[in-house]
Amino acid sequence: MDLLDRYLQAVKKHLPWQRQDDIVAELRANLESQLEDKEAALGRPLTTAEVEAWLKEIGPPMQVAARYQPQQYLIGPAVFPTYWYVMRLAFTWCLIIYSIVTVVQVFAGPLSGTALLEAFLRVPAVLMTTAAWVTLVFAVIEFGTTHYPGKCQLIAKYPEWSPATLPPLEKRPAPGKRPRTYAHAVGEVVFGFLFLFWLLLIPEHPFLLLGPVVVYLRASPFQLAPVWTPFFWCLVAVSVVQLGWRCENLLRARWQQPPALQQLMVSALGLIPPLVLLNAPDHVLFTLKRPALDLARYGATLYSMNKLTWLGLLAVCAIGAVNLTWRIGRIGLDAYRRRAAGVAK
Repeated sequence: MDLLDRYLQAVKKHLPWQRQDDIVAELRANLESQLEDKEAALGRPLTTAEVEAWLKEIGPPMQVAARYQPQQYLIGPAVFPTYWYVMRLAFTWCLIIYSIVTVVQVFAGPLSGTALLEAFLRVPAVLMTTAAWVTLVFAVIEFGTTHYPGKCQLIAKYPEWSPATLPPLEKRPAPGKRPRTYAHAVGEVVFGFLFLFWLLLIPEHPFLLLGPVVVYLRASPFQLAPVWTPFFWCLVAVSVVQLGWRCENLLRARWQQPPALQQLMVSALGLIPPLVLLNAPDHVLFTLKRPALDLARYGATLYSMNKLTWLGLLAVCAIGAVNLTWRIGRIGLDAYRRRAAGVAK
């Protein structure tokens, strides 16, 4: 039953990841047995409204998952699922706001690698402060619900919910492919922030990108053309947008299967930085540091560098465009098949 599958999917998101599959299998067997007993007593299948009422009696998914959580001491099992959910939200929004403030400061003033490094090193302290405040608030809630249950009944109860608000079933991964986990999604967000800070440090510290090659480039007669500056900031902007979407997927519990349109937009935005380089005036991507002195000696080499690099970028953009067209076609074909299947029914 679709509604029961959606309910179990919602419960699974709040279970300990090491035992998710075993717990869901056990819970599914119990609930299906109860459902069969109810249908046998009525002599007919339950209607959707009856299934919703039955699931509402069982309780919200977060409350059901709390029964399988390990015993907590500072924060008890009745409050801990909400605490952990709020903690994840607080961490995610804290990182988003902190990164936005840092990026705004970078654009507002001169780009300083030292300032960026200091901002990055402050992240653990910011997260620890956030965790301390959230924990303190929920410790007070736990103390109140434990010692003064009569006065804190509203806090101890879960808010009203309806099974009709459960999210739709997520697509199952292809055979042999492991599903993305919450830890995987969190890791993507964390490494996304690390990549963004690393990217912002490169203009002042190119050694982070090129390593010892920087010494050779400083002695080289060639240098990057001005078009690389808008390319760099386009790359930063695309990284910020992609990171924002990953954070949104994490907040909205869509890490196992991000929306197809969102993935399509990420692919499209990824074409913008190389297109900026492709539109460089006269295809000039590299120039000479001292053109008046070195043009006769290095002119042919400079022409070859610009030509080959431009052709390479053209090939990259062509492959990206073909891939994007293919994905748009697949999404359109899937939508047509679903519509055709609905008409057939």
